[in-house]
Amino acid sequence: MRIGPYAIVPRVILAPMAGVTDKPFRQLCKRLGAGLAMSEMTTSDPRFWNTRKSRHRMDHAGEPDPVGVQIAGTVPQVMAEAARYNVDHGAQIIDINMGCPAKKVCNAWAGSALMQDEALVGRILDAVVSAVDVPVTLKIRTGWNADHRNAPAIARIAESAGIAALAVHGRTRDQHYAGSAEYDTIAAIKAALSIPVIANGDIDSPHKAAEVLRRTGADAVMIGRAAQGRPWIFHEIAHYLATGEQLPAPSLAEVRDVLLGHLRALHAFYGEPAGVRIARKHLGWYAKDRPENITFRAVVNRAESAEAQIALTRDYFDALITGRAPLPAAA
Repeated sequence: MRIGPYAIVPRVILAPMAGVTDKPFRQLCKRLGAGLAMSEMTTSDPRFWNTRKSRHRMDHAGEPDPVGVQIAGTVPQVMAEAARYNVDHGAQIIDINMGCPAKKVCNAWAGSALMQDEALVGRILDAVVSAVDVPVTLKIRTGWNADHRNAPAIARIAESAGIAALAVHGRTRDQHYAGSAEYDTIAAIKAALSIPVIANGDIDSPHKAAEVLRRTGADAVMIGRAAQGRPWIFHEIAHYLATGEQLPAPSLAEVRDVLLGHLRALHAFYGEPAGVRIARKHLGWYAKDRPENITFRAVVNRAESAEAQIALTRDYFDALITGRAPLPAAA
């Protein structure tokens, strides 16, 4: 699959997730097999570009090509200026968010709320595509609700505007992340378009990725929540798609080493105490299915320093590896 001049190999993509797909996580997922990793949603409002949060979200130094940046907003010319600004700061692919279901975003008439106004969608896409010389992609849902599943119409608008690839989450906005994703709408969109289509929603295993590709005819799959605490899922899916072989789960030692590296990257990127605080949710995801994970999280979440967080995490996984009771000494 190609997005403009970029070959996306393997065809397994990290979905943009606010508060999750920061630079340390993107770099980790790319190292573990993601063919493309989109940034967290960044605001198109220039008043917030120089905040600490936005500066972190717009930091792409050292990231492998191609660098994908997602922008959100509702005013065509403001979105166009945001696209230019991000390209000037390292973006090689601009992704437009019309899929976020969050009330805060939709109340500002951004994210998936835009799917209610197809004319405005067209104006935004035309403005952004015309503003930059890099590929522009679009992320949408199947519609606003079950009675307004208009993703195929939005997809045709996108292709006409020059969108380079389209990602579709198989739920309507009012579903948020409840229920099961449906793939028939994605299949219909793929059949109608000539641009690449990326399937998203409930893809949590190599077998599911292969099934969704078969059912939809999509060019790639996009992984979101299933990558939280399991960044190696990209390699597992890519290997299965290439060979038909299911890789064994990573060993506890491998999980420990990936997690410790992730923690160190978060601490270095954000500093203390922000890096320690941000790392806590990742620790919960990595340990979710491990023995005594609730006790582990209760203890490690009290750590106030990077050194303590690293030590508690290492001790917990070392105990699991050696068969001892998996409780940090501080418990």
